[in-house]
This record gives sequence, structure tokens and C-alpha cells, in this order.
Amino acid sequence: MNIKPRELTKAELEVMQILWDKGAAFVNEIIEVMPAPKPAYNTVSTVVRVLEKKGAVSHKSYGKSHQYYPLFSKEEYTQSLMKGIMNNFFDNSLARMVSFFYEKENLSLKETEEIISIAQKAIKEHKQ
Repeated sequence: MNIKPRELTKAELEVMQILWDKGAAFVNEIIEVMPAPKPAYNTVSTVVRVLEKKGAVSHKSYGKSHQYYPLFSKEEYTQSLMKGIMNNFFDNSLARMVSFFYEKENLSLKETEEIISIAQKAIKEHKQ
């Protein structure tokens, strides 16, 4: 990924989730799938324009209407965000990050087993 997405606000992320799901949408279509109480058209329009300035979305023009689409995937955003968190809070150590969640979040046995399974898979792949 060449784009380094900036962290999104809650409102921006809500709009991006819709664009990731739909692929592209007009402001009215974004509002249509938002939960009640529905925000005003101008509010969503402003959020989309901010996302465009941040380099998160672009648009196709159809007369005076604009259809917006994301410039990076949800997976790319998540990866960038998590790398930033790992770097800024856990000295770029995945082990420290997992340890933090183990200590602070009271992981269930199922979650712990899933983490062990992922680790075992990674060990197996690295040995090959």
C-alpha cells in the first residue's frame, strides 16, 4: 500500500465503513444506510469532503452530484492503524501488545486458544 491513511474520527469511520461495504455511494445513499437518528445531508457531505481532503476517498462527478469511493481498503486501513498502535504503545512488539490484552482484557479460554493456534501456525510457517 502506497497510501499511509491517517487515523479517522468516529464520524469519518462510520462513512468509510459504508463506502467499504458499498464500494461507492452518493451522499443520499450513505445517509440511507446510517442508523437513526439520521444525520443531516450537509453533515454527511462535510464528512465526505473532509475524507477527500485526507486522501481517504475520491469521487466521480455526475453533473452536480458526486459518487464517492474509498481509496484504500478496510484491511489496509486496519493494518496501518494497528502498526501505528503497536509502534507507538508497544515498542513495535506484537508480543507486548498481545501480553497487554492478556493482562487487561481477561481473555476467555477460547480467545487464548485462538491466539495459541495462530502462534503455532506462524511457527510452523517460519520453520518451512
